[in-house]
Order: sequence, then structure tokens, then C-alpha cells
Amino acid sequence: MKPATRVCLISLVLYSCLAGPWHFAHANSRRQAAGAEPEYTIRAIRYATIHDFPFSELVIGAAGDKKVDIAMIIWLIQGGGHTILFDSGFHRFKSLDEYHIADYLSPDEAVKLAGADPAAVTDVIISHAHWDHLDGIDLFPKAVIWIQKGEFEYYTGATWQVGGQSDGIYPEDAIELVRRNTLGQLRLVNGDDAPILPGIRAYVGSRHTYASQYIRVAGNPPFVLASDNCYLYENLRQHRASATFEPSDEAGNIAQQARMISLAGAVERVVPGHDPEEFVRFPTTGRIARIK
Repeated sequence: MKPATRVCLISLVLYSCLAGPWHFAHANSRRQAAGAEPEYTIRAIRYATIHDFPFSELVIGAAGDKKVDIAMIIWLIQGGGHTILFDSGFHRFKSLDEYHIADYLSPDEAVKLAGADPAAVTDVIISHAHWDHLDGIDLFPKAVIWIQKGEFEYYTGATWQVGGQSDGIYPEDAIELVRRNTLGQLRLVNGDDAPILPGIRAYVGSRHTYASQYIRVAGNPPFVLASDNCYLYENLRQHRASATFEPSDEAGNIAQQARMISLAGAVERVVPGHDPEEFVRFPTTGRIARIK
């Protein structure tokens, strides 16, 4: 072997040894910069129960006078440096005269049962503006709030005008949304199939409220968290709508159920908003069900 050739080979080996780790680290940082999808954990936290809720108000068109004890749930999603809540529960008790609420635990205390510090919650994704899903946002003061742009605009504006639909909406929650916006702690999600965080996307079309949303959490396997866009597993079994913003939205709500199944890859990975069956289907300790 010629001396010049030997020098070139030695230089190439040294370059590979020295530069290889740099290239690996650089490629890894590029993947992180590109927003690689974390493998999130998902837990359902049951912070209260409503007894004797009319089944026909959950599964629209269902016959009979059946009642069901529904679970009041928030979902804790962790991964990629984020501690995320999907919905925030409630802590004001304006609805006690209307609903039979039992086993109540404040959502911030309920989160502690899952090993999370309420002050460390980085993000709260709000499915819709009803009191039992939005009212707890002020319990998580450091979190960024994610809500559909149309939902924010309607429930901080037109809903309070003549002809607006304010049933189930607390004025204090609308004020808190505006306050968080002024602090730079609110993000407006703009429509369907919208990215929120790496591996988490929002979808609309079910119209439970003016612009309600549900989310897909990517991973192996993925899950769809429906919130009230699908109240119960029975909605999926019977192909019946949950309560909608307008009666004309019922067909769209049913169509979204099929889309949820497609996005999740299996009907078993669509997680409804109020079904106590979640705490039977998934491994459960106390109030916490480990979905993934």
C-alpha cells in the first residue's frame, strides 16, 4: 500500500470515529427540533359522580326511563416534557340543585392522586366550554390553555348577547379565558386536524357546543379522547348521537364517531367523556384508570 493511500485510510477512520457521534447527536437534535412524537401515558381521573342521570339525554333517541351514574372525568397525559390535562373539571357548585353530585374531589387534588403536581401542569386542552370541563382552569395557574378559536370567540362574546346559548356556561369561566389570553397563556386552535403539541391533534365537527373539539394522542397504539363529543360507549354501540349544539348537528355527531374509530384504529381505543365503564375496561386503582 502506498504511503499516501495509507494516510488517507487512517484519516478516514479517525474522521469516522470523531465525527460519527457528532452526526448521531446532530441527527437526534434535528429529530427533536422537528417535533418527534413522544410516547405519552394517558390516565383517566374520576373526580366526581353524578347519580341518576337520564340515559336518553346521553344517548339521543334511546327509549325508556333508564338512569345511569355517570363519571366526571379529566384525563392526564404525560410525555415529551409536558404534563397535560384534557379538560379541567369544575370547582364552583352552581349546579348542585340540578345534579346529584357525589364523591367530589377538587380536580387539582385529584391530579395529585395520579402523582402530578397541579403547579407543574404545562397545558390544559379544553374540549368545550361547559362548566364541568372548563371551570377548573384557574386551579392550574401556570398552564397554557388550548381551546378552539370559534369556541373562545362565541363563549366570550355572542353567547351573552340576546339569542345566545349560555346554558351550562359560567360567566367566571369566560372571564378567566379572557384573562389568560391577556397574560399570553391561551392558544387558539384553528379548526380541524390541527396540531396542538407533538403527537396531539385536535378535531372538530361533532358540535356538542358551538365549536367543541376532541383529540387524538399518537403512539403505539394511538387513542382518541372524545370528551362529550361521545358521552358513552353505548353511543358507539348504538350509533346514536350525544347531545349537540343544534338538533341538526346529530347526523354530524354520529359521523364523527366513525371518524374517531378510524383515527384511533379501533373502536376500543375511543375513550368517551362520561362512561364509568372506562374504570372497568382499563387497569384501575381508586379513582385512576391507566388507559395507556
